[in-house]
Amino acid sequence: MRVRGIRLGAGVAVVMALALAAGRWEPVAAGGPGNGTGSGYRVLKPIESGDLTLFPVVRDDGKAPPGDQFLTLDEGLKSGEVEVTEAGNVRGLVRSRGGAPVQRYQGDQVNTLVLVNNSKRPLLLLAGEIVTGGKQDRIIAKDRIVPAGAEPIDLSVFCIEHGRWTESSDKFGTSAKAANQSIMVQPTVRQQAMVAKDQQQVWNSVSGAIGGMAKAAAPASGVYGGTGNTNLNTTSYAKAVQSQSVAAKVDEEAAGVVKSREQALDTLRQEHAVGVVVAVRGEVIWADIFFDPGLLARYWIKLVRSYAAEGLESGGAHGSASMADAQRFLDTPTQGTEDSQGEVGVYRCMEVKSGGTDLFTLEALLPGTGYDVHISRVKLRGQSPSVPQMRPVF
Repeated sequence: MRVRGIRLGAGVAVVMALALAAGRWEPVAAGGPGNGTGSGYRVLKPIESGDLTLFPVVRDDGKAPPGDQFLTLDEGLKSGEVEVTEAGNVRGLVRSRGGAPVQRYQGDQVNTLVLVNNSKRPLLLLAGEIVTGGKQDRIIAKDRIVPAGAEPIDLSVFCIEHGRWTESSDKFGTSAKAANQSIMVQPTVRQQAMVAKDQQQVWNSVSGAIGGMAKAAAPASGVYGGTGNTNLNTTSYAKAVQSQSVAAKVDEEAAGVVKSREQALDTLRQEHAVGVVVAVRGEVIWADIFFDPGLLARYWIKLVRSYAAEGLESGGAHGSASMADAQRFLDTPTQGTEDSQGEVGVYRCMEVKSGGTDLFTLEALLPGTGYDVHISRVKLRGQSPSVPQMRPVF
């Protein structure tokens, strides 16, 4: 058994903007100005937008580790340096050490895709990132790192589009309709992939999320008639969240956070902000932590829109999360049995449950690294809404 806490070498990532309208952010810790905290991080004054409250986070030591050595999934797919395809499309591409083709993939599979990183940089993948196309839209199942120029790898995924099993394209792309609108699934769906690690739970949470989107969009669009997600005419999370009516509601929910984006990012770089604690309707539910402020900027829109989608869920009392609440969430002791997996010399992904939360830490092991690239802290909440059991479609 190994006991871990949040490591100071990692960054915390995200961004806020509405505060710029009121003036400069003040880096005040929950315990008072300049006070150190148990996690090595301190929260800044929050930004509120609708039901969403985001607390920027800085490191106690004030350091801003440099670095831009990782390629993101969006960047790789857009440039063509990264390819993702159904497993059945790459039979014969994987070769043995002697050079002979290996028939490793016998056909397409719901929970497996194949990824090739042809770039000169290692690729960073985050759990919950969406790839669209193939026979079903999927999400990345876990955080991981893919070395530059690696052989094709088995990419563990979950389906977020139950019912379709006809190929719309031979390769996968991002879900973006525009360069700045690539998306990640909202925390309730992301939790099922990371914590439950169960396809049925992911489908259940997708169904509940789509139903919530339809309800949220109803006042403006009139599309909702009280019969679940059928009114959005899709079982795809990606298509639902990017429909005109839902996208407008997400924009509205996130308006106070994404306003003046470049100015906000510049300010946060100056403050060396490396992360965010997320509260929805007054409940602190999530934190995303990155190694350096640069990664914060590159994932900014994707993360904020996923948090905003969570805010569309109806029901529940609307409370108010304080800086002390956010700080306690960061400082939750991590004591428990560590579950680790990864690839020797490339990365290690660790999970530790403690105090009603689950802590995920992605550590880079490549030459010149040896630090935590991304950390997620998840509040363990109830299972996704119950819906009729679904079976994988082949």
